[in-house]
Amino acid sequence: MPVANRGMITACVILAVIMQALDTTIANVALPYIQGSVSASADQINWVLTSYIVAAAIMTPPSGYIANRFGRKRILLVSIAGFVIASILCGIAQSLIEIVGFRLLQGFFGAALVPLSQAILLDIYTPEERGSAMALFGVSVMVGPVLGPVIGGWLTDNISWRWVFYINLGIGAVAFAGVSAFVTESKKDATAKLDWLGFGSLSLAIAALQLCLDRGEQLDWFSSGEVMIEGLVAASAAYIFVVHTFTAKASFVNPRLFLDRNFAVGMIFIFIVGVTYLASMALMTPYLQTLMGYPVVTAGIAMGPRGMGTMLCMFFVGKLIGKVEIRWLLLAGLALTAWAMWDMTGWTPDVSEGRIISTGFVQGMGLGFLFVPLTVVTFSTLPAEKRGEGTGLYNLSRNIGSAVGISVVSALLTENVQENHAEIVGNITPFNPAMHSQAVLHMLNPLTAAGRAALDSMITVQATIIGYMDDFKLMMLMCLAAMPLVFLLRKAAQPAVVDHSAVME
Repeated sequence: MPVANRGMITACVILAVIMQALDTTIANVALPYIQGSVSASADQINWVLTSYIVAAAIMTPPSGYIANRFGRKRILLVSIAGFVIASILCGIAQSLIEIVGFRLLQGFFGAALVPLSQAILLDIYTPEERGSAMALFGVSVMVGPVLGPVIGGWLTDNISWRWVFYINLGIGAVAFAGVSAFVTESKKDATAKLDWLGFGSLSLAIAALQLCLDRGEQLDWFSSGEVMIEGLVAASAAYIFVVHTFTAKASFVNPRLFLDRNFAVGMIFIFIVGVTYLASMALMTPYLQTLMGYPVVTAGIAMGPRGMGTMLCMFFVGKLIGKVEIRWLLLAGLALTAWAMWDMTGWTPDVSEGRIISTGFVQGMGLGFLFVPLTVVTFSTLPAEKRGEGTGLYNLSRNIGSAVGISVVSALLTENVQENHAEIVGNITPFNPAMHSQAVLHMLNPLTAAGRAALDSMITVQATIIGYMDDFKLMMLMCLAAMPLVFLLRKAAQPAVVDHSAVME
C-alpha cells in the first residue's frame, strides 16, 4: 500500500541524517580556533571530538528499545530537538568543560537519529525499492566526511567557529517540522524491556575508560589518583558487564553472537577502521593549520577529498561484491590505507597541497573498499533474528575505536614531542660542529635570549614533525597487522541480505 507523502518523509529524515553526519567532521577544522577560545591544550581540545563519539556510542544500542517503548516518531522528534538545543549550547560555550559537556549532550541525542531514520525509510519503501532507498541513505551519511571539513572551514573563516554548531538550528528546524507534519507514529510496545544492569555497566566502563585515556597524559597516568580511580572503575564495570552477560537469561549483549567467527573478526576489523580513520582526521587538522600554516578554508578543502574517495569507492565496490571474493576487497582496502599512512610518515611542512589531497583520496578509497564488504561478510553467517542486535554492537565497536584512537594518538603525540625535544636538545652542545657555523651563531646563538628562543622554536617544530610521523607509522602497522585476520573469515553458504548503510552511522 502506497505511503502518503513518501517523498516529504524521505527528505525530512534524510535531512536529520545529514545534520548528524555533518557533526562528525564539521568541527575538526575549527578545533584550533576552539582551542584558543577556551584556553585548552593540544590534547585537551580533542575531548570535543571524543566526548561526542563516546556519548553516541553509548546511546546507539538502546535506541531501538527506546523507540519501541515510547514510539519512533516521538523519539525522533525529541532527538532532533535535543540535538539542536545541544548544538546551540556548544556554540555559546565559554569554557572547555562547557563545550565538552554540551558535546556529550549532542552525542546523547544524536545517537538515535541515524538508526531511526533508517528504520522509517525501510518501512515506507517496498522490498523491491529498499535498495535504492538505502543507497540514498548511504550517500546522505557520507555527505558528512565530504562536506563537513569544507563547510566548517568556510564558516570558521568567514563568520566564527561557533557557526559550525549554529548551522544545525536551520537544518534541525526544517527536519523537525517535516517529521511532525508527515511521519506517522509507530506502534508502541509497553512490554519492551532493557537489561539496565548490562547497559549501565557497559556505559560506565566505556565512559571511565575514555576519561582515563583523555586525562592520563595530562596527569602523568597512574601516578595520579584520579586516573587510578578511573581505571579501577572501568575495570570493575567491565568485569560486572562480562559476568552479567554470561550469567543473565536476557542480557544486554547476547554472548552467542561472538560464537560466529565472521562476526567476531568483523568486530575487530571495524574497531581498527574506527581507529585509523577518525584518529587520522583528528591529527590532520593541527598538522595543516598549526605546522603548515594553512588557512582554515584551505585545510577544509584539502581534507574534503578523503570523504569523496570513500563515497566513490563504496559505489564501485558495491558492484564488485559477488564477482570478486570479499577477502581480496578487504585486503585491497587495508593495503590502500596502509600505503596512505606510510606516505604520511614522510611528510614535512613543505609537502605540497596536491600530495596531501591525493594521499587523503587514497586513504578514503581504502575506507570505501572496507565498509561495504566488511558489513556483508560480518553479517553473512549471522542468523537473521540476530542481525539487529549485531548491528548495534558493530557500530558500538566502531565508535569506541574512533574515540580510543583519537585519545591514544593525541596522548602519544604529546609524549613523543616531549621525548623528541629532549633528544634533539641533547645534541645542542659546544662539541657539535654544526653549532659553530656563522649562520647558526647569528640566528640561533644559545648564548643570547633571542637565539635560545629561536632555537627552541625550531627544535619544537622538528620534534612535532617526528611525533606525527610516529603516530602515522602506528596506524600503518595496525592496518598491516589486521591483514592476516582476513583469512579467518569464511564464506556463507548463501549471501545474507544486509543493509550496508547500517554501519555508516
